Amino acid sequence: MADDLAVELAGITKRFPGVVANSDIHLEVRAGEVHAVCGENGAGKSTLMKILYGMLQPDEGTIKVNGDPVRFKNPSDAIKVGVGMVHQHFMLADNLSVLENIVLGAEGLHGIGAKARKRVAELAKRTGLNADLDIALEYLGVADRQRVEIVKVLYRGARIVILDEPTAVLVPQEVDDLFDTVRQMRSDGFTFIFISHKLDEVRTIADSITVIRRGTTVGTADPKTTSSRQLAEMMVGSELPSPETRESTVTDTAVLTVSALRLAESGSARAVLDDIGLVVHSGEVLGIAGVEGNGQTELVETIMGMRRASGGTITLDGRDITKLGTLARREAGIGYVAEDRTRHGLLLTQPLWANRMLGYQTRKPVSKGQWLDIAGARQDTQRIVDAYDVRTPGIDVAAAALSGGNQQKLVVGRELSGDPKLLIASHPTRGVDVGAQALIWEHIRQARADGLAVLLISADLDELIGLSDRIVVMLRGRLVSEEDPATVTAEDLGCAMTGSAPREATQ
Repeated sequence: MADDLAVELAGITKRFPGVVANSDIHLEVRAGEVHAVCGENGAGKSTLMKILYGMLQPDEGTIKVNGDPVRFKNPSDAIKVGVGMVHQHFMLADNLSVLENIVLGAEGLHGIGAKARKRVAELAKRTGLNADLDIALEYLGVADRQRVEIVKVLYRGARIVILDEPTAVLVPQEVDDLFDTVRQMRSDGFTFIFISHKLDEVRTIADSITVIRRGTTVGTADPKTTSSRQLAEMMVGSELPSPETRESTVTDTAVLTVSALRLAESGSARAVLDDIGLVVHSGEVLGIAGVEGNGQTELVETIMGMRRASGGTITLDGRDITKLGTLARREAGIGYVAEDRTRHGLLLTQPLWANRMLGYQTRKPVSKGQWLDIAGARQDTQRIVDAYDVRTPGIDVAAAALSGGNQQKLVVGRELSGDPKLLIASHPTRGVDVGAQALIWEHIRQARADGLAVLLISADLDELIGLSDRIVVMLRGRLVSEEDPATVTAEDLGCAMTGSAPREATQ
């Protein structure tokens, strides 16, 4: 049966200073299958995939591709033998066309003219990419961007494709479309390695599963006979968490009030946000659902003062903050979990205790009057590490040394430690494992019970439905509907988010 293996990793070990990321990992992926790799954040999945893709080299172990021993010095070596990787955070240039993004860096394969265009068109048809090849990437939705990434990998000759968290930003209908594409390509002989934290999706698309825990392989599973709860048990030693919030804690006290908010596109009269009005009460989680690119990011950044509103008002706890700067708004009582923690949430090169200070440098426990309190920051950072199970060798390591999930737990811990009146949580569990997800959900639930107002933006519709007291849907910069989490389904939300009718209504 070894002749059927597209990928064989044996005894893979990778050490970093103070950390063993991979320890004697074994992985076998058969040709023409979708093989899922599951594990909690920090389990070593990303390190293992970077080794397979040539971004890192193992300290020990062997790699075989299609039965042949290989040793990749860089991703170019991996691509040469047919291994490609679609990263969770797309590696694309918004100002280039679809065609240019795909061909860039691979001009030697088919040139930049008619031959290249013909090959890209063939691959676009195979993957369901229907976008104009000459349109600028910035005009594409997230699902089409992902297809551009897949075409880009295939254009370079990949037959073994690593998909890293491919459904993280997709609505249910887009996930279905992606899975249809993967199944079609699998029937054409392509092999996929599928990395995901969404266990129900893993069981839907995968032919086989390998589970990694704390840097080593703990077993394999058959998705046809293994439940999500059993997979969670293998991954983290606990049952699959649920975001469900049962009892209501909503009060009549309005904490955040947004009235007639408008944001014009830079240099244009076109409205990115148009007549937005919403209220979030003490003890309430208001969820915002929407396909990425429909104004959620701009709404959050306008409330935070990162963008200047063209019209309307923003009131926090009865105080007009419309003209205040970002720091003043944070000092007024807004906690902020940014959707991109590496851009707006952390200084990756700085130690954890320095990251504890971000946004709180004028307040206790990280300041004394006009002076920073380093000892106070260090002490409180250790408290957050302990309370939020941030897995780290210590508080002096750089934030970049932590896995994505542990970075997120640090950010959530910091923002909830500032005694906020309002927490803006933008994709708070994106890319984190089920254990970290459960912990973050529990802290949000507890803060809500203590009277915190929460504005929740998430692409995880089960998370939105489970945590929210109310849900509003954004489409093209406007709030188009309000949904009751007790009765709405993920499919209903997906239809509202895309402006389409429910499936039963179209039959």
